Amino acid sequence: MVTLSDVAKQANVSKMTVSRVINHPEQVTEELRGPAMVELDYHPNSVAQALVNNRTNVVKFVTLEDIDTTEPYYMNLLFGFARGLTKKQYAFQLVTDLNRIEEGRADGYLITGSRTHNYELFDKLKKPFVLFGENHRGYDFVDTDNQLGEKTATEYALSRLYKQIIFIGLDVKEPFEYSREAGYINTLQKNQLIPKIYRVDNHSHAAQKVIQDHFREFKKDTCFICASDRIAIGVVRELEYQGAKIPEDFGVIGFDGVFLDQVSNPKLTTIKQPIFKMGELLASMLLQKIAQSGSPQGELLLEPKLIRRESTR
Repeated sequence: MVTLSDVAKQANVSKMTVSRVINHPEQVTEELRGPAMVELDYHPNSVAQALVNNRTNVVKFVTLEDIDTTEPYYMNLLFGFARGLTKKQYAFQLVTDLNRIEEGRADGYLITGSRTHNYELFDKLKKPFVLFGENHRGYDFVDTDNQLGEKTATEYALSRLYKQIIFIGLDVKEPFEYSREAGYINTLQKNQLIPKIYRVDNHSHAAQKVIQDHFREFKKDTCFICASDRIAIGVVRELEYQGAKIPEDFGVIGFDGVFLDQVSNPKLTTIKQPIFKMGELLASMLLQKIAQSGSPQGELLLEPKLIRRESTR
């Protein structure tokens, strides 16, 4: 088995230099990178490195929401996270019970689906962690730029000459939802229009009930900005049941762009989140935080993309 010493001897450099090439290649000149390792087919022993650093090379993917296997939102996030970990030879365990988060050994945690009432427990965690999702507590996180997403959706609806823009949001008092509503409200106010908001559970039938109960109040040339594709599906379903014309008289814009937008009929115009990329960046942020002994990493907001389809004119 080729060792670090063999590589150092072959390259005529110190073992410390070889170690820097492996762990911090950006700090080493191009001439020193790789030739001896390639010639000797050297691969760092990740298990040995973990033992030396008193680490497990394992982190936990903690989800506090039920994973809907029919909609691959969290599966995309999980696969992106796994890909990011693989680059550093890390593995992960899936945890669905917050009370068991600290059972067993791990170097850190990615926590998804958290809510404000969980923060007290997070403050007691002994290992580094990052969140998937905005928060106002100062925890490190990665998320979509939710405010920009709904700003983009609202501006697009206005550009398609819909005269009334209604927001159907999620009935949760959480930072990501506040940001989405702010994107909608601020855009309407800039255009001297009055915001109108309904809030529902994140289920299509809940959104369908809103349209059913208020359909006679909605004038033609209305576009519904929805906080999720699941909500948008319910809006489309009830509008069609009421005999409304989509997209001529009523437009619908979703948010997520993972799966439901494509199976909807008509297909949904939506704000697409870069879920896979966010998973990779969460892995990178968490591993960097572990390497830096828990130092703060800050926040990272990724730009979503408007996908134009058949539910808007």
